[in-house]
Amino acid sequence: EVSTDDPEVAFCTLANREELNPEEDSVHHCLYQFTRNETLTETNKLLCDVCTQRHCGPKNNLNEKKCVYTNAKKQMLISLAPPILTLHLKRFQQAGFNLQKVNRHIKFPEVIDLAPFCTAKCKNVAEGNTKVLYSLYGVVEHSGTMRSGHYTAYVKMRAMNNHLSDLVLRGQSHASETEPVKGQWFHISDTHVQPVSVSKVLSSQAYLLFYERLL
Repeated sequence: EVSTDDPEVAFCTLANREELNPEEDSVHHCLYQFTRNETLTETNKLLCDVCTQRHCGPKNNLNEKKCVYTNAKKQMLISLAPPILTLHLKRFQQAGFNLQKVNRHIKFPEVIDLAPFCTAKCKNVAEGNTKVLYSLYGVVEHSGTMRSGHYTAYVKMRAMNNHLSDLVLRGQSHASETEPVKGQWFHISDTHVQPVSVSKVLSSQAYLLFYERLL
């Protein structure tokens, strides 16, 4: 999809991302890096149809036309805030000719604000809102290596979030909560289920994170 937005606002976000100063080895830092502004130059230049037409004239003979490439900026931002946010952490890296699992702890919050990573024209965020909040309700953890291991999960038992149906059915929410959804966390490993504290959940080695929208 080609966007013709004003260049001055094309890279604007709902909240100022430059004030984040995200901590290393955190989900905020991962999101900040994933949505950073990139400059495309040299062999990464962008093919520009407008520049090509301006330089070569109307499209009379495509075989004789010399395409014009230009420097450009690229940024990936969220244009539609989902009812359920799923974050999949890349827990492997290249080690010579082999893949190696990344075991270090990645910090993640109970409540996360996506506004610094959303475009200023995010489709299902009310005008004037500068926060897009999500509450953690599920974590998948993997123990072991790239060749073998075991998956377990942390799940929060909580009351139904009625605002999610508004988001799914009508694309909008009238929620006003800014605190985590209240509930009891449980650790699930095969057939074993036991209650755990939120501190235990937040110290886990997350592989998948599941958040539900609050605001």
